[in-house]
Amino acid sequence: MVEKVIAGLPAWVHGRSERPARPEAVGEVVSGKTAQTGAVGTTEKTAARRRRKASTLGLTGVTGWLLYLVLPVAIVALWSLYGSAGQTQSYSMATPQQIVAAAVEYATDGELLINILVSFTRVLEGFLVALVAAAVLGVAAGISRRFERFIDLVMQVLRPIPGIAWIPLAILWFGIGENSKIYIIFIGAFFPMFVNIVDGIKGIDKRYFELGEVYEIPKWRFIRQVVIPAALPQILTGIRLGLSGAWICVVAAEMIGATSGVGFMLSDGRSMSRPDVVILAMLLIGVIGKLMDDVVEWQRRRIVKWL
Repeated sequence: MVEKVIAGLPAWVHGRSERPARPEAVGEVVSGKTAQTGAVGTTEKTAARRRRKASTLGLTGVTGWLLYLVLPVAIVALWSLYGSAGQTQSYSMATPQQIVAAAVEYATDGELLINILVSFTRVLEGFLVALVAAAVLGVAAGISRRFERFIDLVMQVLRPIPGIAWIPLAILWFGIGENSKIYIIFIGAFFPMFVNIVDGIKGIDKRYFELGEVYEIPKWRFIRQVVIPAALPQILTGIRLGLSGAWICVVAAEMIGATSGVGFMLSDGRSMSRPDVVILAMLLIGVIGKLMDDVVEWQRRRIVKWL
């Protein structure tokens, strides 16, 4: 996509400026396009070679699925046998049968679905706010060395602080309502996306920026049609990490001052001394987190392949 935009730039600027392009700049772009085309061909050959190797090793098809599921099935089977033998205490560890019974109990009351939807809605709200903020600041820092220098110290100091550490301040600032939870989710999702957006833009071939200056392309158009498509694989990786961070933070936020959500289930199960509810909530956290990650990764592969 980036190559198509670059190829169309001369036609776009024709008529608005009679200044001829530097021959050496055009030559650089042509050679860069040829090199990138060769790199794409090499990448496709490498992917095909990996698929053939995976097929040879039995990592695809029915054999691959059996290999994928054998460990969790074995763990559940051994866990069930251990519990049936009376080796676990009901107040400290639940059996798979008890966890299934707890899931049926919560699902019958409708509480299970409500908690999942509440947590997912909170994640979506905080994640979208973080995505907008990370996109604006990340693009600005990626294309402007002065702006990056201006915010670098603050970002580097705040980035290592986990979202959970912000919970006391969030409660003091926003109370125990929804705003405090959205803020914690925002913190957990913002920094992974910001870092990946900046790194993705910095990894773009510098000749694209030089060509944009030669043709005097408006900044916003250059960002929208060249910078973002070129950095999109790295940006999507940041979105994947940001969504995982948001999900982790919503669980932590819901364990304090919440009356619904998957994190509330975890805290409520602990207060009622019900390990089956606690483990059920933990499994929900893991399964939902994996499903969200799989969806984002699936879309990332489709978009990167299209590019």
